[in-house]
Amino acid sequence: MKTSPMRAVVYSLVVLLGVLCALPNVLPARVGEQLPSWYRDTTFKLGLDLRGGSHLLLEIDNRQLLSEHNQQLAESLRRILRENKLRIESMNSTEHGIVVSSRSNADTPAVQQVIKANLREPGSEPLYRVSSDGTRITISLSSEYKTQLLDDAIERSLDILRKRLDESGLIEPTITRQGRDAILVQLPGVDNPQSVRKLLGTTAKMSFHWVADGRTEPYNQTIQLADERGERYQLEREQVLSGEHISDARLGFNQESGLPVINFRLDRQGASLFSELTGDNIGRALAIVLDKRVLTAPVIRTTIGANGEISGNFTVPEASNLALMLRAGALPAKLHVVEERTVGPDLGSDSIVMGLATGLLGAALVVAFMLWSYRAWGLIACAALGINVVLIFGVLSVLGATLTLPGIAGLILTIGMAVDANILINERIREETRRGKSAQLALQEGFERAYATILDSNLTTLIAVSLLFMFGSGPVRGFAVTIGIGLLTSLFTSVAVTRQIMQLVINRRRRKPLPLPKEHLLDSLTRQPLNVMKGRKAGLIGSAVLSLAAIVLVLNPGNHFGLNYGVDFSGGTVIELELPNSSQGELRQLLARGGIESAAVQGIGGSDDSDRYLVRLPVKSTSDSDTELNYVNTVELIRSLISDAHAEASIDRVDQVGPKISANFGEDTILAIVLASGGLLIYLWLRFESHFALAATITIALDLTKTLGFFALLGIEFNLTAVAALLALIGYSINDKVVVFDRIRENFRATPDQPLLNLLNTSITATLTRTVFTSFTTFIALLPMAVAGGHAVASFAQPMLFGIVVGTSSSALIASPLLYVLGKRRLQRGQSQLRPSREEIQRELDLIP
Repeated sequence: MKTSPMRAVVYSLVVLLGVLCALPNVLPARVGEQLPSWYRDTTFKLGLDLRGGSHLLLEIDNRQLLSEHNQQLAESLRRILRENKLRIESMNSTEHGIVVSSRSNADTPAVQQVIKANLREPGSEPLYRVSSDGTRITISLSSEYKTQLLDDAIERSLDILRKRLDESGLIEPTITRQGRDAILVQLPGVDNPQSVRKLLGTTAKMSFHWVADGRTEPYNQTIQLADERGERYQLEREQVLSGEHISDARLGFNQESGLPVINFRLDRQGASLFSELTGDNIGRALAIVLDKRVLTAPVIRTTIGANGEISGNFTVPEASNLALMLRAGALPAKLHVVEERTVGPDLGSDSIVMGLATGLLGAALVVAFMLWSYRAWGLIACAALGINVVLIFGVLSVLGATLTLPGIAGLILTIGMAVDANILINERIREETRRGKSAQLALQEGFERAYATILDSNLTTLIAVSLLFMFGSGPVRGFAVTIGIGLLTSLFTSVAVTRQIMQLVINRRRRKPLPLPKEHLLDSLTRQPLNVMKGRKAGLIGSAVLSLAAIVLVLNPGNHFGLNYGVDFSGGTVIELELPNSSQGELRQLLARGGIESAAVQGIGGSDDSDRYLVRLPVKSTSDSDTELNYVNTVELIRSLISDAHAEASIDRVDQVGPKISANFGEDTILAIVLASGGLLIYLWLRFESHFALAATITIALDLTKTLGFFALLGIEFNLTAVAALLALIGYSINDKVVVFDRIRENFRATPDQPLLNLLNTSITATLTRTVFTSFTTFIALLPMAVAGGHAVASFAQPMLFGIVVGTSSSALIASPLLYVLGKRRLQRGQSQLRPSREEIQRELDLIP
């Protein structure tokens, strides 16, 4: 790779563009107001865990959706059969379909023919399947039509929720579809979303039904519904008017009683229909039903046109919210809250301060180490690191990405890992300089030899990170985005920007050798190849024993060990609260007095005059709807209990995950780890050879088991952040092994006749300085977060520190010995250690006459 003035200009423009994109995030408000809006708004957003707010995952009730669709279809078919003068014994609808019973076998063909004729849609695929058995006719929906109904319901729900939230006055709500049948709602600044839950979860499906009396037609079945006082009404099942015809609804007050009511107005078609219905049924009771609950059932005294009034025992907020929901429209089916994460504004601001403090301290440690190790070259690496951070924020701003607390952890990890490429380049240049090469030649060959290794190590890490993004959720995705962007920008800064700066520095001494920094301990240790492979048996046996012990710890069914699954995987509710001048025992007694005896209480520190606790509530039901009800009641009860105990007590964070979502998280985690390992296996197989890939994959598996054992031994919570740590560890560990393998491959091609054991020792020794330095910089970058980051990032930072040590040592003590065993087997079979390079293939082709 050669440098040129044009390339320098292009690189400078890219860096300048990154600075300009990142700049709006730090500009004072008064300066930003003078800039164009399109530029001023080019910023990244803070996640709810940093600025406070609520995250609700709503799942549509598929069973209700299909049941109501089939019920409406059944009512339509009943009318059509009556018009065709075909009598049936019964017609029943469920979520699975409709069952029609004819009066006799002779009537079945005629009934079935009429049903098929009215279900057929010319020119399209059949939406229904109709079959008969004697007098029984079964109608079921095709799988394609079920998917179509669900998609349509989700899209309508998105539109209705947007209208409801827009009218509620909430600031910057975000509503997006997630997965096949869920909707994600993010509400900045909302730390107690109880009222919002009701606003979003209420279907608000209104209908008008005649109260059954002697005038009820025999074909019209009746249903029994109750009002809020428990009084029951016998109503005709078939609605005479639906809430879809309501064009407006507003809070009002009854002129006689002064109580809150809802004044509604019907559209033109609804007004005409309502006028006709009420005019023809003077003296008859008409029930207004909302979500299968009777609001009121007044007797019609006169003809009613476009305007009407709904009365009931409403409070002013209830009537106002109900009017809002009627204006926005009814949801096609009920939405259940299956996951909720709420962070208070104080905890969010504390997270920002913690993230900045630990990040700056980690970066300062990395800068100090690089300056100490490489002097002027270290200063260049630090300059490239600073440019890299600016570019990361620039890309996040252009994408409008959301920075979360795990994202900050990813940024800190990126700072540690970004130095790796600079260390590789510096060590390669140092090697070439020791061989007596001039500054220009050492720079050129150092970059050329390091380039392939840097590319391989970054791509392998990107494989793990991309899977983390695909299968991650919420903040974990923010971590993956930050790491992914950081890897790409660090590839640019280390290979392009660093070279340009170095080229400027050596322009005056192109033919002179570069002055080397003062030798350190590793330099003196690695002058001669170390006999690392001497301990290969001990390393393999020790690793196997430790991994086996870790598996026993993880699978131990006892109370002392085993993985401490967080709410993400076990389901249930976690509440982080602050209660001044209290102890765990006092909080347990307080909860027990409120009837909450199943809660587990854990202290997580606090200040001198206030203590912080985690309260864990298990899942009481396998039904998400039941869990939702239990959750709302319990959280509000705890909020009331601690407020009564102390006026300054507060709930700062709430995480609630339903059983279905927690099961999906577990499945996705296993799939992500398996796919990450498989993707790395395939990549290494293509780039190296099968025994390199197999040795790396086995080593990664051993590293992961030890890390899981670390979780079990220390009782660190295993949650989605822990999964991020595992996948980041896979990428980091394989990164280190690729560097060693790349040097082994290089030495294989340079000295193919060298004994395998000596070649491995030489390669490990040559990369030892880079391995130790890279691991140390990553370790010290994460150390402040692991020590002072708090509970929220403990399940990421602490296992990562352990994983860095394990992953670094396993490259020399496990992966290389495994490669030796597999390589010897290949030699015995007469197979080569590497597939031929392009140059070797070309030389063989040139020899062919």
